[in-house]
Amino acid sequence: MGVPDMDEQSFTDSELDYHVRNALKAAVQGDCDFYNQLVAVIHHKERLSPEEVALLVTCLKAVTGAVSCVHIVHHRSLLAAIFGMSLWNYGTDVMDALVELLLSLASASGEYVDLCLEMLVLNFMPPSAPHSATFFMELLKQPRGVSKKAQVLDRVHSTLTDISNVVPLSPLRLEKIVRDRMPNIYTKEAFIVLYVENMLRLESGALGELVRSSVLVSLMDRLIELDVEIAWDDILQDDFHKGIFDMELEDLEGSVDHIDQDSSEATRDALIQRFFSGNLVAEKLDSLVVLTFEHLKFCFESGRLVQVFETLLQSFQKTILTAYKSKFSQFVMFYACSLDPENCGKMFADVLVNIFMTSVNPEWRMSAAAYLASYLARSRFVTLSSVATVLESVVNWCFLYCKNQDGDINPKAHKVFYAGCQATMYVLCFRMRQMLVIPRLKSQLLLMRIEDILGHPLSPLQVCLPSIVEEFLRLVKANNVFSLPQTILDHGALESEHSRAFGGVERLDMFFPFDPCLLRKCDRYIRPKYVYWSMVRSTYDEDDGEGTSDEDEAYGGGNGMSIPDDGSGRSYDEGDSDADEFDCSLDKMSITPRDSSHKFGGRMQRSMQMPSRIRPSTSPESL
Repeated sequence: MGVPDMDEQSFTDSELDYHVRNALKAAVQGDCDFYNQLVAVIHHKERLSPEEVALLVTCLKAVTGAVSCVHIVHHRSLLAAIFGMSLWNYGTDVMDALVELLLSLASASGEYVDLCLEMLVLNFMPPSAPHSATFFMELLKQPRGVSKKAQVLDRVHSTLTDISNVVPLSPLRLEKIVRDRMPNIYTKEAFIVLYVENMLRLESGALGELVRSSVLVSLMDRLIELDVEIAWDDILQDDFHKGIFDMELEDLEGSVDHIDQDSSEATRDALIQRFFSGNLVAEKLDSLVVLTFEHLKFCFESGRLVQVFETLLQSFQKTILTAYKSKFSQFVMFYACSLDPENCGKMFADVLVNIFMTSVNPEWRMSAAAYLASYLARSRFVTLSSVATVLESVVNWCFLYCKNQDGDINPKAHKVFYAGCQATMYVLCFRMRQMLVIPRLKSQLLLMRIEDILGHPLSPLQVCLPSIVEEFLRLVKANNVFSLPQTILDHGALESEHSRAFGGVERLDMFFPFDPCLLRKCDRYIRPKYVYWSMVRSTYDEDDGEGTSDEDEAYGGGNGMSIPDDGSGRSYDEGDSDADEFDCSLDKMSITPRDSSHKFGGRMQRSMQMPSRIRPSTSPESL
């Protein structure tokens, strides 16, 4: 009997099943005529007519029925044609027949499991060939493209789950494939975002418990890779003569007090665009971080944020904490903590304290101190009681350290101690005034051994970053707390060889990880949970009530920075004695002045500004 021609003859489904099975067997014996026709039908990539679509569906179903006859060596061309197909190129009939075949192959032999999983993972994104990529990027912007995306990805994820049901060990293989196939940082934004979207869908789906760690760690690794691609020059475009720290975003092009409220949002967008307009890496990172934020929010709403956060925290310690001055990736941790301060927030602070006190790596300890200080200072959702408790543990460690030291200033030998001292002063620059108006916290603060630490021969006031020391001393003098030498209070601190040596070559002394986030889309997630320096009332500015910034509006209509419940079961808004005293004190506090030269200490010199946005050292050596 001659070989039937698939293009010229019409077969019933049962007849085609028979011919396909015989073709697979004949190919093993070297007779490949009908087998080659079968491969050609499946391999055909051009636009298909309805008749060709029907033939393709029938052939795929026939191969599914004869899957026991498929041999990984003798039928390599057939398998290559099958695994070279993309669901994105076909209608739902072909999609259904193809995923059914993949499930049958994975079930039939362990040899095909990895191939099936890899093909499904590759379908997280449309085909990446230049002409196809352009077509699908435009298609995904249209309603029919969104529909196509749902059709493909629903089948991809359901098939991955089905394979895991019949091959219990497949998730272990899947997590490696997902990690290895993750697009690099140079992939087009729409494609890498789509891939990450599918990674997070895996994490939140039926396979989540099995692939969670690998998915989240891979995601954090990619965020860091993008982060470090953004050079400091992309962020810092103003001259270096303005001091170590610039004003916050609202001051970059004049105080927002001069801007109509209706235009404040547009102005803020314009300021952010100044930094990242046209920066494709920053835009890509922005989109991925926002996607992660949305996923964390979903996890919180579904009651499993703590489990996810535990994995993120492990990744943070291995990846972000050890990265040289990560700029934006750490806000994933900040946002997760803001969703659940009592659990995630406390866990984060506890881990940072533990690393600072016990790690064997001095640079990691310094980095942990910087993260801890920046987190406590900038997190609007952290209660003052929590701030005081964590601060006390850092102060106690510093006190015990200097108590066992008899030497003099040595920035390199004692850099972890100096990092702890700087962290303490930095937090108090943001939180001291709030703590002082609440009697219980004021007593706790004054009982800390801060005076003993700062007055020790190790002389942290001469080593720590001068702008922080200067601001701290102003607050101490204005509020008449702590007994420090009058000469230091009067004259402050200047950058010296000691302060430059403390941070080392990488100037870790200037690292404040949660300084304002300059990613456009991330900004709207972080802003409601964030403490800006303009919200911290200066205790020495006489220009009371001259206006508010847009951050003040966002955090209480210009009436001051609200304080979360302190954990004692009451809020400071509820009319108890502490709250009354706090409200009364707020009336005496000044609001961000119109004259930005007054902001960080009245009419003091501008060169000693409080940290508001990180920048590299301005010392000649670092330039």
